[in-house]
Amino acid sequence: MIAKIKELVPGGRGIANLENGKKAFIWNALPGEEVEFETTKSKTHYEEGIATKIITTSPHRIAPKDECFLSTSPWQIIDYHEELIQKSKVVTDCFRQMHLDFTVQPTITDGKDFYYRNKMEYALYWSNEDDRIHLAFHARGTHRKNPITQSSIERPEIFAEASRIVDDLNAKHAEARAYQSLLVRCNQAGNVSSALFENRKPHPTMTTLEDTLNGYKYTYSPNGFFQINLPVYEMVLKQITQNIQTNKVVDLYAGVGSIGLSVARDKDLTLVEINESAFKEMQKNAAGTNAKCILAKAEDVTDYITPDCTVILDPPRAGCDKKLIEKLLEIKPEQIIYLSCNPITQAENLHPIIADGYTLQNIQPYNFFPRTPHIENLTILNKT
Repeated sequence: MIAKIKELVPGGRGIANLENGKKAFIWNALPGEEVEFETTKSKTHYEEGIATKIITTSPHRIAPKDECFLSTSPWQIIDYHEELIQKSKVVTDCFRQMHLDFTVQPTITDGKDFYYRNKMEYALYWSNEDDRIHLAFHARGTHRKNPITQSSIERPEIFAEASRIVDDLNAKHAEARAYQSLLVRCNQAGNVSSALFENRKPHPTMTTLEDTLNGYKYTYSPNGFFQINLPVYEMVLKQITQNIQTNKVVDLYAGVGSIGLSVARDKDLTLVEINESAFKEMQKNAAGTNAKCILAKAEDVTDYITPDCTVILDPPRAGCDKKLIEKLLEIKPEQIIYLSCNPITQAENLHPIIADGYTLQNIQPYNFFPRTPHIENLTILNKT
């Protein structure tokens, strides 16, 4: 099937209008390209697929670095400057869909487009050709595993450790089907922590890692939540620090405390987290400060939010609970700082807040995940 790609949409695929009246969402396709694609899913009003032949090539298309790029980083096909432009455009489109027509700043990057991820989870693949286990990723949109010999988005220490573990498994004549996955993480110093997750067995305890952000040390579990790209994350933390206007700060969805403790540890700080494992790490990271650590859902502790405080939001992809948004509209804190990995739900959450009279100071995308369509977006709102 042939398609002419109109633009890139949130999620990273090219969109096209087909002759049969359907829309098509296609991987490995760029704006302006005419492509032949293989359908992976067919619904009443749309098709999903992967371009198998590029008939007309975009001037922004480049050769991908990895054979496995569709599984790990499907925007390896775009020149890096254009990737940054497209990410700001995607954020603009997400906000305009919610009738929020604001200027989105150019996407900020540290300039490093490969070897940046500090965490990677691999599948294991058994090859009947050589009777060996290989590292693998799942083919996009399927449960099929593809063996790999190279991956370039994770730090080199991670791929080296994963390769070493697979070599050890092969030396022991292990079977790939005995394992769910292999998780490897490293810190900025290159220290590595890894674990094999065996089927039907509890996950092993991984060696805790330590990193420094904004001059403060943090410990965290490698299989828990901690940012993937720390150099760019530090850039975000510095911007937040420069913009906080109140002495009282409430950090919701706080994780191990890396935002609140980096930007407001010298203030009247409350940290809220629902995950018990992350909460325990947060308590360790907050030791020696006056920060209050609360184990609870963000929407259940709104008594800590006051009109004179700054509220920091960094929710999961689904966005903030409706109950929390309603409480923010009721209490009207002085300032709301919202960091999001999903500009779609971020715009949905912010629409009623802006309509209620808050001034949107800026919309700033950051390229936490180069060569992928994922975007981290920072917004700062002040009470009018």
